[in-house]
Amino acid sequence: MKLLALVNLVVAGAFLAAVFADDADDHVIIMTKDNFEKTLAEHEFVLIEFYAPWCGHCKALAPEYAKAAKELHEMGSNIKLAKVDATLETELAEKHGVKGYPTLKFYRSGAVREYGGGRKAEEIVDWLVRKTGPAAKDLPSVEEAKAFIEGNDVAVVGFFKDLESEGAKVFLETASTIDDHKFGLTNSEDVFAEYETTDGKIVLFKKFDDGKSVFDKELSIKNLKSFIAVQSLPILVEFGQDTAQKIFSGEIKSHLLFFLSKTAGHYDKYLSNLSEPAKKFRDEILFVTINSDNDDHERILDFFGIKKDDAPAMRIIQLEQDMAKYKPENPELSAESVLEFVTGFVEGKLKRHMLTQDLPEDWNKTPVTVLVGTNFHEVAFDKEKDVLVEFYAPWCGHCEMLAPIYESLGEKYKDNESIIIAKMDATANELEDIKIENFPTIVLYKKETNEAVNYIGERTLEGLSKFIETNGAYGQAPEEAQEEDEDDDVPRKDEL
Repeated sequence: MKLLALVNLVVAGAFLAAVFADDADDHVIIMTKDNFEKTLAEHEFVLIEFYAPWCGHCKALAPEYAKAAKELHEMGSNIKLAKVDATLETELAEKHGVKGYPTLKFYRSGAVREYGGGRKAEEIVDWLVRKTGPAAKDLPSVEEAKAFIEGNDVAVVGFFKDLESEGAKVFLETASTIDDHKFGLTNSEDVFAEYETTDGKIVLFKKFDDGKSVFDKELSIKNLKSFIAVQSLPILVEFGQDTAQKIFSGEIKSHLLFFLSKTAGHYDKYLSNLSEPAKKFRDEILFVTINSDNDDHERILDFFGIKKDDAPAMRIIQLEQDMAKYKPENPELSAESVLEFVTGFVEGKLKRHMLTQDLPEDWNKTPVTVLVGTNFHEVAFDKEKDVLVEFYAPWCGHCEMLAPIYESLGEKYKDNESIIIAKMDATANELEDIKIENFPTIVLYKKETNEAVNYIGERTLEGLSKFIETNGAYGQAPEEAQEEDEDDDVPRKDEL
């Protein structure tokens, strides 16, 4: 039976691969282990997609990828697009470090770099053209400069009379490192006059806010990249699929989040109150609006302990400080209250907000003791008892599988006065001195010393029992095992 199932799986995989290949555009090269090296040797520029036929993201990318290949062919470009079925070419996928689908890698004369562009045909073409050509477009006339600026939501233009100057070189080097935006370069006196600027100026033109921002710091790659990262986003950024990556991977790590309901008219009512504080603290805090009506944002609301009915609401999060959160004393979204809240944060006067649930009346009446932020230390650090705590997340599949086993564990030790089996929802309760990264995390707090020992053994009644009865010796994580466990498929707390 196993052999038959394997044969069926291989046949099905081959059939899917054939369908996938047949649907592909003629201009996309199908790569296998037999032609992989030959293809890279014959073509200077090759973008390769490692895909799986059953992958939904790969299916969505396929027509755009084919369209991009066709556009490059019609342009007469020497850039080639190729793809590898990673479910069939497993050796190739492993050799090239493929861990998810789709994975896109760009090869230039055989040297590889990760693809950093978008998933639409025009974005693919644009990224490839920029990575194989000049970092900035030459703008020799007013007409070309206008077309360039008006044709992009964000356009960064360097005005340098001497295109070989140190300033121009820094500008071009910076442009070569940024994938998200278009760069232009001009030494035309007419273009200088049209935009009322002078030699050495760098201007970021944008189709939002004030329309443009002028770089005014000491010119360096670091300063210019920081300027572009900040000024290329709106003063008030709407959180969504297109902006999430820019928000969380941007230069500014402190974010003021506004949870607003579009159906309740909060955007019309409150946005005008946020503009001035956002401008004042633009270089220090990113102001982000989140539509609380959107079901896709439910996980983010849960992370902050906010329900849909709580909107409008605001919170500050500091990404570089263990996702530290701050809650305002004054919940109003007036310009004054927002300014007061942000000023207090910038000046270091705010106390970190720790989530905690209300303590249930029956928290210690069941075999598994319920812990929240307010009773955790009293129970877990009881020096007269060994306390086993499961830190879980309600949405975690691993935690759901463990639940009946953990209940049985509680039943087993419910009459033992020196052992407590406890659990805490770590998404709704936070502790300043304990950071939980993965779910579930199981920790034994030893009596007398309160030493904390993590359990990484089998999540079975027998394994957990042995962990307790050996005082944490069985199933304890050695340092090398802890490092390996970080790559497991256990959900992480910061996966919003």
